[in-house]
Amino acid sequence: MLMANVLGYRVMKPRDSALRAKRFEAAEKARKVASLESMIREFEVMVSDLSRQISVEEERTGVRDASHFAYSTFAKSVAQRRANLVTSLTDLKAKFDAARRDHEDAASELSKLEPAEDRDRLHHKGDPRVMIG
Repeated sequence: MLMANVLGYRVMKPRDSALRAKRFEAAEKARKVASLESMIREFEVMVSDLSRQISVEEERTGVRDASHFAYSTFAKSVAQRRANLVTSLTDLKAKFDAARRDHEDAASELSKLEPAEDRDRLHHKGDPRVMIG
């Protein structure tokens, strides 16, 4: 980074601070994408587990028709929980798609701001700030 000496203090040039801000923004958006992706995987596992619990309960009671008077209340409550999770999962996937687009936009803006020699230097050093793809 280019620094200037002003009255004994080192001061970043405005372009450097803008570049740092863009790097931070891109990294923050990448973290958000990763977090949403992790939540989606967890919700999918929970939905699968709840489906398995419903299946086991229906097997145990011998009643598979949810409208039957003898259908398990446990299976009904688990089915409702699963339905709520599926709704939440749909919402999370929409948020994930939007976050991924935001991250791609931020990474594109960052690549336009970074001087070519900085990108090359960071790439050769194996710096994790380099956006690939």
